[in-house]
Amino acid sequence: MSPPRDLTAVGLLVGAALLFAACGGGKETSSSITSKSSDEKSITTETTEAISSSTTAKKATTTTTKPGTVKPHLSIPSLPVRPTTTVPGTTIPPSDRRVTDLTGFTSPSGNIGCYIDPTYVRCDINERSWSPPPPPPGCDLDYGQGIAMEPGGAADLVCAGDTALGGGSPLPYGQSIGAGVLRCASAETGMTCNDVTTGRGFSLSKEGYQLF
Repeated sequence: MSPPRDLTAVGLLVGAALLFAACGGGKETSSSITSKSSDEKSITTETTEAISSSTTAKKATTTTTKPGTVKPHLSIPSLPVRPTTTVPGTTIPPSDRRVTDLTGFTSPSGNIGCYIDPTYVRCDINERSWSPPPPPPGCDLDYGQGIAMEPGGAADLVCAGDTALGGGSPLPYGQSIGAGVLRCASAETGMTCNDVTTGRGFSLSKEGYQLF
């Protein structure tokens, strides 16, 4: 016995509706899964980029000097400097003329000639009324024609084959010349030179000489 036509039509419509719903629902589900997958990929990509940026920042931080840290610098050794003989706290008397290089000068009469620099002073005399003592052993040159001294040392008669006479311009009477701690003063009574830190020195004139 065949079913009624109305029921058959209804059944066909219900079946078609169910089939359509099934197809539509599948697409929605597929789209939802696809969207979800894309979101997960996007989140994964962002997370990876964030981790990469953080790692790069950490590497950059490790190569940066820490706050408050001073980078060491190369120290270039200085060249040797000749030590000064000036005693700390010593006041060097003023001189009318100060020199730093070897400088020659004479007495106004020209009878005494000197050379001075911060390490040495020597004065020779041309005409004199006195005679020096015999030369010491080992002196095979002229002896006693002048007197010399170094800073901190004692003055003594020179043994030399040269002369300091006529080595520069006259130093007027009453004036002085200085180099380092050495100082010479010109006077009508002769030339006097000394180490201003020790007080030791000499005086030289036509009439005589003195070592002190």
